[in-house]
Amino acid sequence: MDLNSDLGESFGAWTMGDDAAILPHVTSANVACGFHGGDARTARVTCEAAVRHGVVVGAHVSYRDLAGFGRRFVDVAPAELTDEVVYQVGALQAIARASGTRVSYVKPHGALYNAVVHHESHARALVRGVLDVDPTLPVLVLPGSVVATVARDAGVRVVAEAFPDRAYAPDGTLVPRSHEGAVLHDAGAIAERAVRMATDGSVEAADGTSVRVDVETLCLHGDSPSAVAAAVATRRALDGAGVDVASFVRPHG
Repeated sequence: MDLNSDLGESFGAWTMGDDAAILPHVTSANVACGFHGGDARTARVTCEAAVRHGVVVGAHVSYRDLAGFGRRFVDVAPAELTDEVVYQVGALQAIARASGTRVSYVKPHGALYNAVVHHESHARALVRGVLDVDPTLPVLVLPGSVVATVARDAGVRVVAEAFPDRAYAPDGTLVPRSHEGAVLHDAGAIAERAVRMATDGSVEAADGTSVRVDVETLCLHGDSPSAVAAAVATRRALDGAGVDVASFVRPHG
């Protein structure tokens, strides 16, 4: 089971999360590409740190929404969205190469991630962007999403993902962040959910029902106040449960 985290989201004078403390506990790093957070220097520092820890790097692409941290839907034309995905992945590819690694996958962020669960034109735009840059790059998406179907149909590898630190609706989608309890902060509870996801392939939804989550990777958000504690507790719990924690791609460098 891969363990990924959203990192490299600091921007200029604004610090977001503690990447250095999280990287030793994860196997993949979703590095912000500058559209929701991150900048050139932050991306390079994050990629270089990932290399030191043997962590795989992925491009964390977003709607163009720095002010909203990429968590607001943007009704952008599909062709423009495709170009913006190409732009973001390409920029991080250059930074990663300069840092001694490479971009090994693509993961949409925030509102874009949630939109392509149902929004077909944006799902197709995202996949087209990946195909235009490198059709061998896998995409990390929610199981059962429209983008998962679009990607598979296009020959792009789909890596299904689950979120131990997020609440789930009974249909397997994430509870919107605007709802109370949508984000979990108790490190112990997050770790327990991660182990259940990895060993049983299920998670308890907000209404108490069980939801199937057949996934290859688990995500821990790096911007939460409890992010470091959650990363430490989750990795310890997965190791303790006998889960083989390893990236779905081989490190490079």
